[in-house]
Amino acid sequence: MPDAEDVRAIALSLPETTEKIAWSMPTFRVAGKMYITLPERETSIAVRCPKAERDELVLAEPEKFWIADHEAYSAWVRARLAALDDTDELRAILTDSWRQAAPPRLLDAHPELAPPATD
Repeated sequence: MPDAEDVRAIALSLPETTEKIAWSMPTFRVAGKMYITLPERETSIAVRCPKAERDELVLAEPEKFWIADHEAYSAWVRARLAALDDTDELRAILTDSWRQAAPPRLLDAHPELAPPATD
């Protein structure tokens, strides 16, 4: 089961990520844009996620994903760390959120972080 230290290690391994305390919790930013928070006593994460995908995730796996009331109108989703399969799943979620916040110059400089090809 992934934990907050796994979140921290993976996030800080992504290009130009920094950690900053905001709202009394750890947050992670790329080029100054927040893309991960560790709320709920660091037992969950909040990440960027397009609204259409977010709603599908929550419907498909409600034990894993949910939408906090104050994030209902924004493109963020929460995930329970204890419900994630492993650190590979955590890495995929964090990397996807990083891609949504990273500036184009970083996306271009790191093609290895591009989304997986779909057939």
